[in-house]
Amino acid sequence: MEETAPQKGTVTQRAIERITAMIREGELEPGERLPTERELAVRLGISRSSMREAIRALTVLGMVEARHGSGIYVTRLEAGDLLETFGVVADLSRGPRLVELLEVRRVLESTATALAAARITPERLAEVEKHLSAMNATDDPEEILAHDLAFHREIAAAAGNGTMAAILEGLSSRTFRARVWRGYQEEGAFARTRREHAAIHRALTDGDPAAARAAAAAHVGAVEEWLRGRLTD
Repeated sequence: MEETAPQKGTVTQRAIERITAMIREGELEPGERLPTERELAVRLGISRSSMREAIRALTVLGMVEARHGSGIYVTRLEAGDLLETFGVVADLSRGPRLVELLEVRRVLESTATALAAARITPERLAEVEKHLSAMNATDDPEEILAHDLAFHREIAAAAGNGTMAAILEGLSSRTFRARVWRGYQEEGAFARTRREHAAIHRALTDGDPAAARAAAAAHVGAVEEWLRGRLTD
């Protein structure tokens, strides 16, 4: 039987995991310059486009940084930061903690979004719409995820509960890497994210707390469902 070519997302994922292992095992040291994109692609036996995607993902994850005119370098992280960065891989492979965080975020995010639907001002709604439009106007994962965070931050602020907004900010940052990972691994994840954000925005525009609650719960629940699937694979 003829083998089918691996999907690009799968190839990119393997490249991310391989480079992560190189850093974790000391083959690439903090502050060290990575080999060129071409050299890494040859070394790992993948296309340059897949390697480029892997490097971009690792940049978003905070494991490497681009220095203009110089190249890509392993980030000089403190020990705690390093554990957190690599933690997403551990969480995805063997730990339920990230699922628990997503459960909490789903409950609070849906509540905050329902409150926002009743309380949001036209000015704040315009900011939410601005980030939604920016997400729809780009295919750059870094830009999509940056506007994703800002979209939810505006909604949390519109809910009018500073304590809830602060808790959600912490939860959002703790689950951010899982969303990055899903975006690079699951085909169509960013398109699905755009649709889910559009549903939240419609509910806010309509001033419908029940619809806003349901749309936000479905949105966070999609990441939670994906992660549960990864843990049971």
